Amino acid sequence: MIRDKEVLDHIVQTIRQFVNNQLIPKEDWVAENDRLPEEIISQMRELGLFGLTIPEEYGGLGVTMEEEVTLAFELGRTSPAFRSLIGTNNGIGSSGLVIDGTEAQKQKYLPRLASGEIIGSFCLTEPESGSDAASLRTTAIKDGDTYVLNGTKRYITNAPQAGIFTVMARTDPENKRSGGISAFIVESDTPGITLGKIDKKMGQKGAHTCDVIFDNCVVPADALIGGVEGVGFKTAMKVLDKGRLHIAAASTGAATRMLDDALRYAVERKQFGQPIANFQLIQAMLADSKAEIYAAKSMVLDASRLRDDGKDVVTESSCAKMFATEMCGRVADRAVQIHGGAGYIADYGIERFYRDVRLYRLYEGTTQIQQIIIARNMIKEVSE
Repeated sequence: MIRDKEVLDHIVQTIRQFVNNQLIPKEDWVAENDRLPEEIISQMRELGLFGLTIPEEYGGLGVTMEEEVTLAFELGRTSPAFRSLIGTNNGIGSSGLVIDGTEAQKQKYLPRLASGEIIGSFCLTEPESGSDAASLRTTAIKDGDTYVLNGTKRYITNAPQAGIFTVMARTDPENKRSGGISAFIVESDTPGITLGKIDKKMGQKGAHTCDVIFDNCVVPADALIGGVEGVGFKTAMKVLDKGRLHIAAASTGAATRMLDDALRYAVERKQFGQPIANFQLIQAMLADSKAEIYAAKSMVLDASRLRDDGKDVVTESSCAKMFATEMCGRVADRAVQIHGGAGYIADYGIERFYRDVRLYRLYEGTTQIQQIIIARNMIKEVSE
């Protein structure tokens, strides 16, 4: 759903210019220094990029799902590190509060997330709990008017910069199923929290992840999101359903950038006395990439419109995430192939993108998890 096309077009154009003029020129610097320039972060705050999805009453722009993915198509065209920093505030770092938080919790944290004053982070994955999120072991034991958290979370995006964590923990140790899990909002300076060393990853330099360790970390009872125990897993799944559409859109944006670079190279690069773009096998790779990007974009927009209409899009968001991220990997591979030897050299951005986009097929649910979700929902529909 697009509320005001003229306003959205203006925001899209602003972000497109920001990506082209500010972010793309800084990609190599970010990769070399493994951090974002402070002036870029300040510009992101000024542009309101930290609060795109946060409701207007809390200082954000309150974009719809269709508007969000439209903007993600643009933000995806540059290094994922830029989108990652603002991504948690607009996605998994704030969605739990937006969807299920109490009014007091929203008033306390959402305006600060929207302004970029603080960074939000989402703590679900653990050393022994990844795709099987319901098996998490982190506990939150009630003690009077407080909860005591113990456990370790792994691969937590933006944890080194986070001001608050959305933490999934088991409040009922006897209940080993998802019903024993609750969600908490925990401030990062709470005693009992320590961070592991920043992970050295295959790609996505400048986007930081690390372990978050809770050791007798005491939080007030009002840190329980929504004030209700046992619904944290449901909150997490609602957050991920929305996040998967965003990742699908970012993947589509990245594929668009890689295809643009490959096309430009194919037109400029000459072999046998002519541009390699004239060779039919090169044209086949270009055409396949264009068609797959178009298909992914259509899927993402359709699923987003359904969500805006209030429909259950669990299956559709998994379809979009699975197809778009796998498509992105195929486009990356073709783009390297089109560049030939140059595609393997760090002087060309495609080598970096090839490594960066590999993560899209893993986080917020691997491709295999999406396949399971899709198939189970298909079987369920037939069985009912």
